Amino acid sequence: MNKVSENPSKNRTLPPLVVIVGLLVTCYLTANVMAVKLINVFGVTIFDAGTIIFPITYMLGDVLTEIWGYQTAKRVIWLTFFCEIIFTVFVWIGIWLPFPEETAANAEAYHQVFAFVPRITIASLLAFLCGELINAWAMVKIKERTKGRHLWIRTIGSSVFGYIVDTTIFVCIAFIGTVPTRDILSMIGIQIVVKLLIESLGATPMAYALIGWLKALDLDIEH
Repeated sequence: MNKVSENPSKNRTLPPLVVIVGLLVTCYLTANVMAVKLINVFGVTIFDAGTIIFPITYMLGDVLTEIWGYQTAKRVIWLTFFCEIIFTVFVWIGIWLPFPEETAANAEAYHQVFAFVPRITIASLLAFLCGELINAWAMVKIKERTKGRHLWIRTIGSSVFGYIVDTTIFVCIAFIGTVPTRDILSMIGIQIVVKLLIESLGATPMAYALIGWLKALDLDIEH
């Protein structure tokens, strides 16, 4: 049997694309689990805890589109979609598996958290696909209009379109029937504002740093 030899100099680090994809999938799955918990904002409105990390997925999507192009970003979005389906199926299976009586409290806690995940997932999958695809498409169009200048305009500008679509779809499917209509409307508005603030103050500087680092690597990329 032939043994495949490895070149140590080529296996010290993961390819940048693999790292970005891994981070995006991780942040997206984390956001969906966190979405089960609602945060009370000074008694004025509520939004799900996943809102805190979700803008990072958009930032990573922006990096993918900027460096590797729309087609690659679209493939990664679909990959993330299928990863979420796998996650949800096995989490759901875990709910119905038998458990020892002495772990009943843990099993009940697991059920309380993850029994809500399938509804969150359906909402999130539809919202993620529509929002991320629109975000990536808008980023390309804004880049064309600005002739590649002013990265912050396309990262934030594309996110405005993506967040409006994503948040509206997600909140309506995930929470209608569980919270009052007034809260649904305020959740949509507040989440869009909070996501844009996180995007502007935190995610966009991170995008600048990542894109600058990746461009400095002089990657051989075909868009």
